[in-house]
Amino acid sequence: MNVPSDLKYTKEHEWIKVSEEGVATIGITDFAQSELGEIVYVEVDTVGETLDAEEVFGTVEAVKTTSDLFLPVGGEILEMNPALDEGEGDNPGLINSDPYGEGWIVKVKLSDPGDLDNLLDADAYKALIG
Repeated sequence: MNVPSDLKYTKEHEWIKVSEEGVATIGITDFAQSELGEIVYVEVDTVGETLDAEEVFGTVEAVKTTSDLFLPVGGEILEMNPALDEGEGDNPGLINSDPYGEGWIVKVKLSDPGDLDNLLDADAYKALIG
């Protein structure tokens, strides 16, 4: 499994990377996409909303199952990846092929950078997934 060391992780298998401007890019991990299988649809209906850490911000639908997406940090959902959006890019499979790159799901303006302290580093995440 690919677990980049420059990211933070949640126990629910989301990853986050924060820019110097305080904008976080969030997606699901390589482990999560491999467990879900082929991803066929992504729904994020929270763009423009401000949510707390650990709130559901959307869902990922795979051939086998549907899974909630949990926000790793509190903040305002700025945008959904247009490449995943039905009708625009309509390519949710990017999450399978490039979960840490082109398969990002949302961008969020952080409310409290201290939320990052509650997340796992790469070593802790690797230990979680075994």
